[in-house]
Amino acid sequence: MALVHLNVRSWCLNQNTDIEVILPSIKQGQNAKEYYGSQKKYPVLWLLHGTLGCYNDYLRRTNIELYATENDLIVVMPSAMNSNYSNWTNMIPPFNMFDYLTEELMPMIYGWFPASDKREDNFICGLSMGARGGASKFGFNYPEKFGGVACMSGVPSDIRTIMANPDHPMYAREKITVEQAGGLEKFLNSYENVWDKVAEVAKMENPPKYYFCCGTADGVYPNYLHFKEYAQKVGLKATFDEREGYAHEWRFWELEIQEILKFFGFTKGQTHNTTEPNKEVKMEGRLI
Repeated sequence: MALVHLNVRSWCLNQNTDIEVILPSIKQGQNAKEYYGSQKKYPVLWLLHGTLGCYNDYLRRTNIELYATENDLIVVMPSAMNSNYSNWTNMIPPFNMFDYLTEELMPMIYGWFPASDKREDNFICGLSMGARGGASKFGFNYPEKFGGVACMSGVPSDIRTIMANPDHPMYAREKITVEQAGGLEKFLNSYENVWDKVAEVAKMENPPKYYFCCGTADGVYPNYLHFKEYAQKVGLKATFDEREGYAHEWRFWELEIQEILKFFGFTKGQTHNTTEPNKEVKMEGRLI
C-alpha cells in the first residue's frame, strides 16, 4: 500500500488544502521495474467526509486502506471543511468546493497518478455531509462522470417541504444554503437542487449505480425514508439498505463501506458479520 499526502494550493478554494491518496501496492514477488512501468490505469473511489471531519477520517476510523489494497483501487480523500461541498461565493476570498472536485482535483489526480478517467472506473461515496451535500450532489449533477454513487446516512433534501416548515429539523441549515444561492427560486434552478435532478437522472438510459443506506436509529432516518419513497416514485434505479439499531456512527459506516465496494463490483475481501449492532455505541449527531 502506498499512502500519499498532498498539501496543494487550490485556485478554486483560494487556499492551501489537504488531500490523502491511497495508491495500489506492488505485491510480494512482483518485478518492481515492470510493475511501476506498466502504464496501467486503476479505478478511483472519491471518498468524501462529513461535517466537522477532514481528509483522514476514513483512514483513522475504517479499514479503507486494506480494502483498497485488496482491490487495486485508488482512493482520493479531499478536505472540504464544513462547506457542504458547495460554492461559497459570498466569502472573501470565495471557497468554491463544488467546482474544486470536478474542475481541479479530478484533473490533478488523472494527470499525476495512474488513475483511470473512464466513467466506468470512477465511483463516489460519502457519509453524512459527504453524502447529502457531496456524493449525491456530484452524482446527480454529473452522472456522466461516475459508474457508481453511494450515500451513507445522507440523502438529497426536499427543499420545498423543508422551507415551508420552520419547525422542520433541517430548516435552519437549509435556510443558509438557500440564502447563499440567492433565494429559493435561484436555489431551485441551481446545482444545489439535487432533489429535482433525481427525476431527471431516473429517465437516463444508462445512469450510474446508486446506493443509499442509513441506520434505523439515526436522526436522519425519517429524511432517508422520505427520499426513498420519492426515488421509487420517480423510478430511480437504486439500492437501499437499512440496518436495525445503528445510529450516525462509524461502526455503521465501516460495515457499509465494505458493502458499497461490493456493490461497485470490487469482490475481494470479506464483510464482517453484521447481524447485530453494538448497542453501546452512541450517535455521533455532530456529523449530520
